[in-house]
Amino acid sequence: SVYARVTAEHKLRIVRAWKARGAVVAMTGDGVNDAPAIKEASIGIAMGITGTEVTKEAADIIITDDNFASIVAAVEEGRGIYDNIVKTLAYLLAGNTGELIVMLSAILLGWPLPLLPLHLLWINLVTDGLPALALATDPIDPGVLNRPPRRSQDALFNRKFLILTLFTGLLTASVTLGVFAYEFYIDNSLEQARDAAFTALVITELLRAFGARSEQRTIWQIGLFSNLRLFLVVAVSFALQLAIHHVPMLQTLFQIEPVTLNQCVAWIGVGFIPLIVLELRKVIRRPPKQQRIRQ
Repeated sequence: SVYARVTAEHKLRIVRAWKARGAVVAMTGDGVNDAPAIKEASIGIAMGITGTEVTKEAADIIITDDNFASIVAAVEEGRGIYDNIVKTLAYLLAGNTGELIVMLSAILLGWPLPLLPLHLLWINLVTDGLPALALATDPIDPGVLNRPPRRSQDALFNRKFLILTLFTGLLTASVTLGVFAYEFYIDNSLEQARDAAFTALVITELLRAFGARSEQRTIWQIGLFSNLRLFLVVAVSFALQLAIHHVPMLQTLFQIEPVTLNQCVAWIGVGFIPLIVLELRKVIRRPPKQQRIRQ
């Protein structure tokens, strides 16, 4: 519908009518008569060059170049920022959930603790913290504006988010506990079992960071090098993990032993399991229409 020759009162009534129907209303304007409707709208947008001071004061957003295309760019940027917040929180919470399940399961089973406090501190600060910072600066998805708007009443921690977080945590914990149990009962060495569990968990988290970039798109669709910060952070974190196995002072501090090539290959292979499962989940859950378009 097009409304013509409307007064300030008419604009205000139109905005309120749309909001009463549950719509998210954006109002643009530059004159004094636009100020009441801009103030009432869900998002008030004022012109920065031609707009009056009253309109700018009432607005939530000011377009400094008076170009309406800037609104589209702002929406794209906003959606990109929101996506990065979600993927960063999902990555961190899933990792912490896995660590919690590992420690709780070991206590309930009567096992020795698979991870020492220093191991957990290292994982949270280095393994999880650095990739999370890189995820927060992930490039905006090219198709972000093709998605329908997110409903304003939708919660971030919804049922889908919590289920995926728990599922990812269970995958991580299963791999870590499996490695720990194998080393502990086969080789009868608690120190080696802890070393294996610690390193396997670190590798799992580092590899999972690549898959955490999108909930729908797989790694080969996004591109492994499309976020160079994340790739470099994962490479540096992996190098640091190897370093603590070969520096005598750090070996004593972390209570670990030097890692052999066969052990390193085996732990990397095990660390790929959660990532592969999560990537296969994306392929299976992809709508048939989207699959045909991709093909």
